[in-house]
Amino acid sequence: MKQKISKMLIANRGEIALRIIRACKELEIKTVVVFSEVDVEGVWVAKADECYPIMGNPIEAYLNYERIISMAKKANCDAIHPGYGFLSESAEFARACEENGIIFIGPKPEHIELFGDKMASKVAMKKIGVPVLEGTDTPVIDVKEGEKIAKEIGFPVIIKAAFGGGGRGMRIVKQAKEFSKMFESATNEAVKYFGKGDVFIEKYVENPRHIEVQIVADKYGNIVHLGERDCSIQRRHQKVIEIAPSPLLNDAVRKELYRVSIKAMFRLGYESVGTVEFLVDEQDNIYFIEMNTRVQVEHPVTETITGVDIIQRMIEIAGGDKLKFLQEEIKFRGYSIEFRINSEDPQNNFMPTAGTVTKYLTPGGPGVRLDTSLYAGYELPTCYDSMLGKLIVWSLDWEGAVKKAKRALDEFYIEGFKTNIVLHREIVRDDEFRAGKFNTGYLDSKMEKFNLGAVSLLADEEKKVSFLSSIIKKIKENNLITRS
Repeated sequence: MKQKISKMLIANRGEIALRIIRACKELEIKTVVVFSEVDVEGVWVAKADECYPIMGNPIEAYLNYERIISMAKKANCDAIHPGYGFLSESAEFARACEENGIIFIGPKPEHIELFGDKMASKVAMKKIGVPVLEGTDTPVIDVKEGEKIAKEIGFPVIIKAAFGGGGRGMRIVKQAKEFSKMFESATNEAVKYFGKGDVFIEKYVENPRHIEVQIVADKYGNIVHLGERDCSIQRRHQKVIEIAPSPLLNDAVRKELYRVSIKAMFRLGYESVGTVEFLVDEQDNIYFIEMNTRVQVEHPVTETITGVDIIQRMIEIAGGDKLKFLQEEIKFRGYSIEFRINSEDPQNNFMPTAGTVTKYLTPGGPGVRLDTSLYAGYELPTCYDSMLGKLIVWSLDWEGAVKKAKRALDEFYIEGFKTNIVLHREIVRDDEFRAGKFNTGYLDSKMEKFNLGAVSLLADEEKKVSFLSSIIKKIKENNLITRS
């Protein structure tokens, strides 16, 4: 049944809240945002049609779904969009929205529940013929049991939090003597971030490529893919750069990834946008690792090469619309690269940084997109994720995309605290990256070679401008300028 959405509450903050507001404006949907005390100066707060503060703990402001639903009802909202992070993968929240007559912009609660449990999703995918890595199908909470399983699988193995993602609660164990320490570390981190210390253990694939397929599925059984993204460039299992399409992926493997992803989502009756993630080893074997039921941070690279607005399609599907295009109508064009811009100090083990933006100069020109809520004078909160935004570039070929990225990153200047822009500048100048040759071990092998203490290119230009200004001043003072 189709339901008209006329007003939507956005239960998120920062660049993704702003991204959703922009999508809603084009769909002629009014927007409402809730915001914490520390986000009062957020640009997304000013851009929404209505805004309401949530006092108290700045994290809880975006996690207390009962209060958020209550505010949505008071504001007469038809729907709630969770963005990514926070409540985006909470089946309880999605179910509570349904019970209160509010459209949840996302998949059905049962699918959020299934894919939020990595073990259950692995079992489900294995049953329908999707290849998975050898490992446990049930939770492991006892270190002795885990050690026994790891020895049976054979080292190296990877320990993963069963109820989380983003690289949290994940440890690679290369030798049996390291297992006990790594198991304790993984389970403690899982409890801290996800509230549960359950983990599963599986065979670790050395230096694979991390490839994900973007799926769009409506409520009527229509499913299409929007191509793949290469997310192999990671640091501590956290994505740093995302690329669409993958520069060196074998065409046969690409087609198999598409086939498997669409088949799986059709068999499971999935609705909404979603991302099926795989590892591809050196022999081009593919292994399902997880399914993300939210909009991904890296969705812009897919939008850039397809022209499909993923946020808008997500909203329309939730409202009961059918897909507006067939698979053969989607045209893939060129290459797009996304750089996650974070407030962190590359010279101090990438520790998070904070402060006030004192100077802010952004890149532009053809093929350059910047998704951010940053502006000069903005005081960066210290209680949230360190991502400031995403720089996205596009060109018709891979070489052109890398050159455009180099130019755009050289133009990008943020003053007031340290960022990882210097790391991205080093990456795009690296010969292996420029050749499209990288896997999940790429950054680990390069960090010692990169010059992360490089002087800002813009700072050099500022010195030049200052020097020229001083010369002109002296010329004027000595009346050396003549006018005809």
